[in-house]
Amino acid sequence: MPAHRNTVRIIAGKFRSRKINFPNLPDLRPTTDRIRETLFNWLQDSVPNGSCLDLFAGSGALGFEALSRGATSVIFVERNLQAAKSIERNLTLLNIENAYCYKTSAEQYLKNIQDTEMKFEVIFLDPPFSEDGLNVYCKLLEECGCLNNESKIYLESPGQLKLESIPDSWNELKSKRAGEVYFYLFESQNN
Repeated sequence: MPAHRNTVRIIAGKFRSRKINFPNLPDLRPTTDRIRETLFNWLQDSVPNGSCLDLFAGSGALGFEALSRGATSVIFVERNLQAAKSIERNLTLLNIENAYCYKTSAEQYLKNIQDTEMKFEVIFLDPPFSEDGLNVYCKLLEECGCLNNESKIYLESPGQLKLESIPDSWNELKSKRAGEVYFYLFESQNN
Protein backbone atom coordinates (compact mmCIF):
# COMPACT_ATOMS: atom_id res chain seq x y z
CA MET A 1 0.00 0.00 0.00
CA PRO A 2 1.41 3.45 -0.87
CA ALA A 3 2.71 5.45 2.10
CA HIS A 4 0.42 8.42 1.42
CA ARG A 5 -2.63 6.27 2.20
CA ASN A 6 -1.34 5.88 5.78
CA THR A 7 -1.03 9.58 6.46
CA VAL A 8 -3.48 12.03 8.00
CA ARG A 9 -3.11 15.81 7.76
CA ILE A 10 -3.84 17.95 10.80
CA ILE A 11 -6.43 20.48 9.67
CA ALA A 12 -5.94 23.55 11.88
CA GLY A 13 -4.09 25.08 14.79
CA LYS A 14 -0.48 24.92 15.92
CA PHE A 15 0.33 21.83 13.82
CA ARG A 16 -1.78 22.81 10.81
CA SER A 17 -0.87 20.91 7.63
CA ARG A 18 1.56 18.63 9.51
CA LYS A 19 1.10 14.98 8.64
CA ILE A 20 0.98 12.05 11.01
CA ASN A 21 1.72 8.54 9.83
CA PHE A 22 -0.01 5.39 10.99
CA PRO A 23 0.36 1.66 10.25
CA ASN A 24 -1.75 -0.27 7.78
CA LEU A 25 -3.96 -2.29 10.13
CA PRO A 26 -7.39 -3.90 9.76
CA ASP A 27 -10.18 -1.75 11.24
CA LEU A 28 -7.92 1.32 11.50
CA ARG A 29 -9.87 4.03 9.69
CA PRO A 30 -8.97 7.58 10.68
CA THR A 31 -11.85 10.03 10.94
CA THR A 32 -12.02 11.82 7.60
CA ASP A 33 -10.98 15.46 7.12
CA ARG A 34 -14.60 16.41 6.42
CA ILE A 35 -15.91 14.86 9.64
CA ARG A 36 -12.99 16.22 11.72
CA GLU A 37 -13.63 19.72 10.38
CA THR A 38 -17.29 19.53 11.41
CA LEU A 39 -16.50 17.95 14.78
CA PHE A 40 -13.92 20.54 15.76
CA ASN A 41 -16.25 23.35 14.70
CA TRP A 42 -18.75 21.85 17.15
CA LEU A 43 -16.02 21.67 19.83
CA GLN A 44 -14.44 25.07 19.25
CA ASP A 45 -15.34 26.27 22.77
CA SER A 46 -14.49 22.98 24.53
CA VAL A 47 -11.10 21.88 23.18
CA PRO A 48 -8.94 24.95 23.92
CA ASN A 49 -7.68 24.62 27.50
CA GLY A 50 -9.54 21.33 27.93
CA SER A 51 -8.29 17.84 28.70
CA CYS A 52 -9.21 15.17 26.16
CA LEU A 53 -9.46 11.39 26.14
CA ASP A 54 -9.04 9.63 22.79
CA LEU A 55 -10.34 6.08 23.33
CA PHE A 56 -9.66 3.67 20.44
CA ALA A 57 -7.07 6.21 19.27
CA GLY A 58 -5.98 4.26 16.17
CA SER A 59 -4.10 6.80 14.05
CA GLY A 60 -4.48 9.41 16.78
CA ALA A 61 -6.06 11.86 14.32
CA LEU A 62 -8.67 13.19 16.77
CA GLY A 63 -6.24 13.59 19.66
CA PHE A 64 -3.58 15.27 17.52
CA GLU A 65 -6.18 17.64 16.10
CA ALA A 66 -7.24 18.51 19.66
CA LEU A 67 -3.62 19.14 20.70
CA SER A 68 -3.10 21.33 17.64
CA ARG A 69 -6.17 23.37 18.58
CA GLY A 70 -5.05 24.09 22.15
CA ALA A 71 -6.06 21.14 24.35
CA THR A 72 -4.11 21.23 27.62
CA SER A 73 -3.61 17.46 27.50
CA VAL A 74 -4.64 14.37 25.59
CA ILE A 75 -4.66 10.78 26.76
CA PHE A 76 -4.53 8.34 23.84
CA VAL A 77 -5.76 4.79 24.53
CA GLU A 78 -4.84 2.16 21.94
CA ARG A 79 -4.62 -1.60 22.45
CA ASN A 80 -2.81 -2.36 19.18
CA LEU A 81 0.92 -2.06 19.95
CA GLN A 82 1.84 -1.07 16.37
CA ALA A 83 -0.70 1.75 16.36
CA ALA A 84 0.29 2.87 19.89
CA LYS A 85 3.98 3.00 18.93
CA SER A 86 3.05 5.06 15.88
CA ILE A 87 1.21 7.56 18.10
CA GLU A 88 4.26 7.76 20.37
CA ARG A 89 6.54 8.38 17.36
CA ASN A 90 4.25 11.18 16.16
CA LEU A 91 4.21 12.74 19.64
CA THR A 92 8.02 12.74 19.58
CA LEU A 93 8.23 14.10 16.02
CA LEU A 94 5.91 16.99 16.90
CA ASN A 95 7.70 17.53 20.23
CA ILE A 96 4.45 17.17 22.20
CA GLU A 97 4.88 16.75 25.95
CA ASN A 98 1.31 17.20 27.19
CA ALA A 99 0.04 13.85 25.90
CA TYR A 100 0.49 10.19 26.73
CA CYS A 101 -0.44 6.94 25.00
CA TYR A 102 -1.68 4.00 27.11
CA LYS A 103 -1.19 0.63 25.43
CA THR A 104 -4.34 -1.06 26.71
CA SER A 105 -7.97 -1.62 25.80
CA ALA A 106 -10.53 1.14 26.25
CA GLU A 107 -12.44 -1.10 28.66
CA GLN A 108 -9.37 -1.73 30.83
CA TYR A 109 -8.38 1.95 30.83
CA LEU A 110 -11.85 3.05 31.96
CA LYS A 111 -11.85 0.44 34.72
CA ASN A 112 -8.36 1.54 35.85
CA ILE A 113 -9.33 5.21 36.28
CA GLN A 114 -12.59 4.50 38.12
CA ASP A 115 -11.26 5.41 41.56
CA THR A 116 -9.07 8.31 40.46
CA GLU A 117 -9.75 12.02 40.12
CA MET A 118 -9.20 11.96 36.33
CA LYS A 119 -11.73 14.20 34.54
CA PHE A 120 -12.00 15.09 30.86
CA GLU A 121 -13.73 17.95 29.08
CA VAL A 122 -13.82 16.07 25.76
CA ILE A 123 -13.98 12.33 25.06
CA PHE A 124 -13.62 10.79 21.61
CA LEU A 125 -15.34 7.40 21.45
CA ASP A 126 -14.81 5.87 18.02
CA PRO A 127 -14.45 2.07 18.26
CA PRO A 128 -13.73 -0.11 15.21
CA PHE A 129 -16.88 -0.56 13.16
CA SER A 130 -16.39 -4.33 13.32
CA GLU A 131 -17.08 -4.18 17.08
CA ASP A 132 -20.66 -3.93 18.24
CA GLY A 133 -19.98 -2.58 21.69
CA LEU A 134 -20.69 1.14 21.59
CA ASN A 135 -23.42 0.74 24.21
CA VAL A 136 -20.95 -1.10 26.52
CA TYR A 137 -18.37 1.66 26.17
CA CYS A 138 -20.94 4.42 26.76
CA LYS A 139 -21.99 2.67 29.97
CA LEU A 140 -18.37 2.20 31.11
CA LEU A 141 -17.61 5.84 30.34
CA GLU A 142 -20.62 6.97 32.36
CA GLU A 143 -19.66 4.73 35.31
CA CYS A 144 -15.92 5.49 35.41
CA GLY A 145 -16.38 8.92 37.00
CA CYS A 146 -14.21 10.73 34.45
CA LEU A 147 -16.94 13.01 33.08
CA ASN A 148 -17.43 16.56 34.28
CA ASN A 149 -20.80 18.21 34.19
CA GLU A 150 -20.97 19.39 30.55
CA SER A 151 -18.20 17.08 29.28
CA LYS A 152 -18.55 16.61 25.54
CA ILE A 153 -18.64 13.05 24.20
CA TYR A 154 -18.09 12.38 20.51
CA LEU A 155 -19.44 9.11 19.09
CA GLU A 156 -18.90 7.69 15.62
CA SER A 157 -20.77 4.65 14.30
CA PRO A 158 -21.52 2.78 11.06
CA GLY A 159 -25.27 3.16 11.60
CA GLN A 160 -27.76 5.26 13.52
CA LEU A 161 -27.36 5.01 17.27
CA LYS A 162 -30.01 3.25 19.29
CA LEU A 163 -31.22 5.49 22.10
CA GLU A 164 -30.90 2.71 24.66
CA SER A 165 -27.12 2.81 24.03
CA ILE A 166 -26.89 6.33 25.44
CA PRO A 167 -26.91 7.05 29.21
CA ASP A 168 -29.93 9.05 30.39
CA SER A 169 -27.66 11.82 31.70
CA TRP A 170 -26.26 12.56 28.22
CA ASN A 171 -27.97 15.15 26.03
CA GLU A 172 -27.53 15.04 22.26
CA LEU A 173 -26.16 18.36 21.02
CA LYS A 174 -25.42 17.59 17.38
CA SER A 175 -25.59 14.74 14.89
CA LYS A 176 -24.72 14.33 11.26
CA ARG A 177 -24.13 11.71 8.61
CA ALA A 178 -21.29 11.56 6.08
CA GLY A 179 -21.72 8.68 3.65
CA GLU A 180 -22.13 5.54 5.75
CA VAL A 181 -20.73 7.18 8.91
CA TYR A 182 -22.98 8.64 11.60
CA PHE A 183 -21.42 10.96 14.15
CA TYR A 184 -22.79 12.58 17.26
CA LEU A 185 -21.89 15.03 19.99
CA PHE A 186 -23.36 14.54 23.45
CA GLU A 187 -23.00 16.50 26.67
CA SER A 188 -23.00 14.90 30.10
CA GLN A 189 -25.23 16.30 32.83
CA ASN A 190 -23.78 14.64 35.91
CA ASN A 191 -24.47 17.21 38.61
